[in-house]
Amino acid sequence: MSKNGVWDLVELPEGAVAIGCKWVYKTKRDASGNVYHETFSPVSKKDSLRIIMALVAHMDLELHQMDVKTAFLNGDLDEEVYMKQPEGIS
Repeated sequence: MSKNGVWDLVELPEGAVAIGCKWVYKTKRDASGNVYHETFSPVSKKDSLRIIMALVAHMDLELHQMDVKTAFLNGDLDEEVYMKQPEGIS
């Protein structure tokens, strides 16, 4: 995260609220057992969406959209977010 420049260590401004966080240690491997060295979020393929949309139209169904809690991973924020440092940071 530090190499990607996604955060700066700053003092919490007066009136701001910091959200909590925690360390998650998990080694992700592909089908061959190789370790992934990147961070990613599962997303659907465009072809999958097209099939669903075609089925909805063909069968005259209703389609409802929902957001998932990992949707923020690839989004751009216009506001500043403050987080508490996780345990183990000195």
